[in-house]
Amino acid sequence: MTAFRKPQVALTSKAAPFAIRAERAADVAAREVLLDASFGENRHGRTCQRLRDGRAPASGLALSAVREGTLVGTVRLWHVSAGGRPALVLGPLAVDPACRELGIGAALMQQALAAARARGHAAVILLGDAPYYARFGFSAERTGALMLPGPFERDRLLAIEFQAGALDGAEGMIVPTGAALAKRRVVRPLQAHAA
Repeated sequence: MTAFRKPQVALTSKAAPFAIRAERAADVAAREVLLDASFGENRHGRTCQRLRDGRAPASGLALSAVREGTLVGTVRLWHVSAGGRPALVLGPLAVDPACRELGIGAALMQQALAAARARGHAAVILLGDAPYYARFGFSAERTGALMLPGPFERDRLLAIEFQAGALDGAEGMIVPTGAALAKRRVVRPLQAHAA
């Protein structure tokens, strides 16, 4: 009997592995640079940003992709009310342009959705390209009566339900409901008062 040999594969630097983990405080600066590179510095004026401003991401649902010690991808999910129904909004999803052929975006999506489902969330909404997000189960089927607080393209408002009927009857404005970001407390030095 002839033994089959596994072919030798030379790994290139493009094939270097990446890891997905919970976002850390140390990721914030690199995350902001990555988001600026991916969406432009005017990204803060986008419609979905209004759902995130002043809010913390949903607990356990801010993920980072790291490759060779460098942040190369990010995704976050946020609590919202979708026309009176509790849901999450996903975004932004960003991957370093130099790493876009490695499957990092798909891996971030799969892990984020699995984590949201495991935490008992019923539905996730996003604003994005339907052909890309359809492979994860997103469609515009459940979002026709929902609105965003600003301009958006109707066919790009997509959703996935983890629990059947989670978005039944959802109509009206999508509004943020997540925890407010903690404001930094400014500590002022005590001043000596003249007696």
